[in-house]
Amino acid sequence: MGQLRTSPPPEAVDLERRVLDSPDGLRDLRASLRAALDRHGLVQGEDLDEVPHLVVLVATELASNALRHGRPPTIVTLLGRDDCFLLDVADHDVRTVPELTDIHPLDSGGRGLFLAQQLSLAVGWYATAHTKNIWASFPRPARAAVNA
Repeated sequence: MGQLRTSPPPEAVDLERRVLDSPDGLRDLRASLRAALDRHGLVQGEDLDEVPHLVVLVATELASNALRHGRPPTIVTLLGRDDCFLLDVADHDVRTVPELTDIHPLDSGGRGLFLAQQLSLAVGWYATAHTKNIWASFPRPARAAVNA
C-alpha cells in the first residue's frame, strides 16, 4: 500500500497525555481519552456523535502498534484546535518508517494505520530526535457562542 505522508500535525493545544510502558495501560488510556474529549469537546447540550469512539479506537490501535513494534515508552497525546482534535502517538524507535501494508482478511493484525487512515480526517507522521510520531485528526464541533 505504501508510505504515509510525512508532515507534522497542525499547531494545537495539549489536552491530555498518557505514557504507556505495556499493553496493560490501554484500558486506562481509553478511559482518560473519553473523559478528556467530554471535558474539552462539548458545549452544554452538544453531542460529539461518534468522534470519541473513533478517537479511542484509533488511539488503541496506534498505541498497540507502538507497544508491539516500537521502543517504549509509548506517548499518546490528545491535542485540540477550534476545528479538530489531533491524536499523536509516539514511540522511541526513530530508525523505522511507518508504512501502510496490504490488509488480508485472515490477518490478525496490521490494521492500525489502515484504520487511522479510514476513520480520521487526515493522517501523517514525523520524527524528532528521540521519537517517531503518527498523528490523526478528527472533527470537533464548532463552539457555540456563550449567552450572557
